[in-house]
Amino acid sequence: MKLVSFSQNGQEGFGIFSQSGIYPVLEKFKKEFPNLRAVIDSQKIEDFETFCENNPIPLSKVSLLPPIPNPGKIICAGMNYRKPYPVDGVAAPDPGNVVIFARHTETLVGHGADLELPSGKASETYDFEGEIVAVIGKSGRFISKDDALKHVIGYSIMNEGSVRGWMKHSVHAGKNFHASGSWGPWITTVDEIDDFSSLRLETHINGKLMQSALAGEMIFSLSELIAYISNLLPLNPGDIIATGSPDGTGGSRNPTAFLNSGDCVEVSVERIGTLKNYVLSLIHISEPTRLRRIS
Repeated sequence: MKLVSFSQNGQEGFGIFSQSGIYPVLEKFKKEFPNLRAVIDSQKIEDFETFCENNPIPLSKVSLLPPIPNPGKIICAGMNYRKPYPVDGVAAPDPGNVVIFARHTETLVGHGADLELPSGKASETYDFEGEIVAVIGKSGRFISKDDALKHVIGYSIMNEGSVRGWMKHSVHAGKNFHASGSWGPWITTVDEIDDFSSLRLETHINGKLMQSALAGEMIFSLSELIAYISNLLPLNPGDIIATGSPDGTGGSRNPTAFLNSGDCVEVSVERIGTLKNYVLSLIHISEPTRLRRIS
């Protein structure tokens, strides 16, 4: 299944995406479980199809939201793919431990929504980072690597937008500009992904391929990330983990290739989908354009 959240005529909803459109949940079910996070927490995903309408809404009639508009925790892995740095062709030593940081909900928009080009000097180093996202569906603390994937309910995609110049102030600052990143377009449940390590991620900017890597190329596997994070704090249904970005980001290139207003960012992952957003400067973004529809 592909689990999706959306907005239609100013009202938020959720349901299942298919090629025919979106099958929203029944109103009776929505009264008991008002959003997708509540459904995941209730462990009712296996029977989710039985709680949806029979008639789909065309995708062109809705605006997609982040799959879980109110995630519990947004945890991102850094330095999780080998990259030639600082000398071309020479990979930096692997980090000795998992590197993580957090993002705020307001920093991420959904598929089709406009990314906000930071104002002033920050706009000069605004970068893209395509990543695969794991969505937690089962609570756990001190989770072993062997059991880690049992806690995952599905996978999604993130453009983990960053302001490189502000990361020199602090990682938290550079990673938390408002509407600088996106995730979606939906959550593909684990039953549709037979081998996570075989998933290929690709990022295109204005149609040009910039990033391409397999999940299996990560330095620390998803199982290792989950085990590490769950030793710090409990993982709960609705938490999301961005697993790191491969080589090819704008800041890693010579010359650099940072994002500008009007750029189109597309992050694709096999068997999941494509996350697509345009970059606009703040003066050109209004609430209607924030939720533009992209089929």
